Order: sequence, then C-alpha cells, then structure tokens
Amino acid sequence: MMRKILLAFNALVYLFVLAPILVVIPVSFSEKEYLVFPPQGFTLRWYVNFFATRELADSLWLSLHLALWTTIISTVLGTMVALALVRYRYPGRQALREFFLTPIVMPRLVLGIAFLMFLSKTIFSGRFGGLLIAHVVVAFPYVIRTVCASLVGFDRALEEAGASLGAAPLTVFRTITLPLLKPGIMAGAIFAYVTSFDELVMTLFLAGPRLTTLPVQIFNYLEYTSDPTIAAISVVLIAITTGAVLITERIVGFSQFV
Repeated sequence: MMRKILLAFNALVYLFVLAPILVVIPVSFSEKEYLVFPPQGFTLRWYVNFFATRELADSLWLSLHLALWTTIISTVLGTMVALALVRYRYPGRQALREFFLTPIVMPRLVLGIAFLMFLSKTIFSGRFGGLLIAHVVVAFPYVIRTVCASLVGFDRALEEAGASLGAAPLTVFRTITLPLLKPGIMAGAIFAYVTSFDELVMTLFLAGPRLTTLPVQIFNYLEYTSDPTIAAISVVLIAITTGAVLITERIVGFSQFV
C-alpha cells in the first residue's frame, strides 16, 4: 500500500514539474495568433517566424557562440582549479574551494549588478569579452565540482606506474590522467554550456543593442508580443537543454555528482 502511495506521489510531482513543458509544446504548433490552450489546428508557422526574425535568429547564434566559448574556457580553468584543490595541501585550501563555488549560490541579481559596476570601468564594458567573463564566472564552478568528484576516487598509483616506466609528467597527464577524468570533465562542460545558454538575470545587466542573447531577447519580445513564436522558441530551448542533459547522463550519469 505504501509503495502505491509513493508511486502516486512521485507521479504527481513529475506531472507538476513537466506540466509547463507538456503545455508549451503543442501550443507552439497552434494556428491561432495568440497563446491559447488547448491549441487549435497545426502549423509550423511560428518556427519559421522564429528563424526568419533577424533579431531572434541573431540572438540564438550569439547565445550558441557565447556558450561555446564559455564552455571551452570554463572547462580548462575548472579542471586546473580542481586539480589544485584536490591534489595539493596548502593553507586556506578549503576557503579557496568555497570561494570558487560561491557563484553557484550567489543570487544572479547581485552578480549582475557587481559585474555591471566592475566592467563599466574596463575596456570590456558593452563588449562580448565582458559578457564572456561574466558567464565564465558563473559556469566554471560546475566544472570544478564535477572534476573534483572524479578526482576523489582517482587511483594515483596508475600515474606512478606510468612515471616509473619512463613517461614524462606531461605524457602521464595526457595519456593517463585526462582519460580517467574525461567523464567528470565532459559532464562539467555540458553543465557549463547549459548554464551559459540559459542565463538571463545577470545578462540583462550586461546586454546591449548588439549584444542580446536569446533569453534576453525572449524577455524583451514578451513585452510587446504574445504569439506562439515564444512557444516555438521555448521548444527549441527545451530540445537543446534536454539534449545536453541526456548526453551527460549517457556518458557518466548524474549520480556521481549529486
């Protein structure tokens, strides 16, 4: 009896969480020129409108480009920091670990204001580089966490065996360490990509006329229009995010990092 109650409760929780997604997908194919549920008719007009609207299409490519560079930089920096935090003992190591993970729990509103004030005094103000720096700061802690999780159970005897056979330190790192850390690194990279691609609140403070990401463009679009184009955009974002999550789960699973 208890098992059935738990299953029913879990089903209700899943339904509550997935309800918005279950609504927005069919609405994106509705023929009506306004958001309505249940949808009426079937059309791909709103998807065509999404990619045909230059502002929306440009913001999509900007978000993809920004997320790609954020992922590359975050993965490199996060892996280096994780190695330094796990493998070496020095005063303040634990405090340094907490400092690097602070952006995960820091309100995006606070970070947005802080970056706006800081970048306004630099050459990166209103530029792609400034937005990239902000996204790296909020994304690379996820790489640190996943790589640290991989390093905790790492058998260093394998590296010692490679070194004893005459391999140089760089060769040991490239042929032994990196392949064994690959699951954690890839998981962190995907988390970094999704974090950057979906970031809205902080980006609102840093975006400009020629530097508007897709989440910000959606926010602005909703101020004046409520047609199903928004639903179509949402479905595209859901597909990108879900694809990244499925890739992560297929490669390493989430149980190692939660």
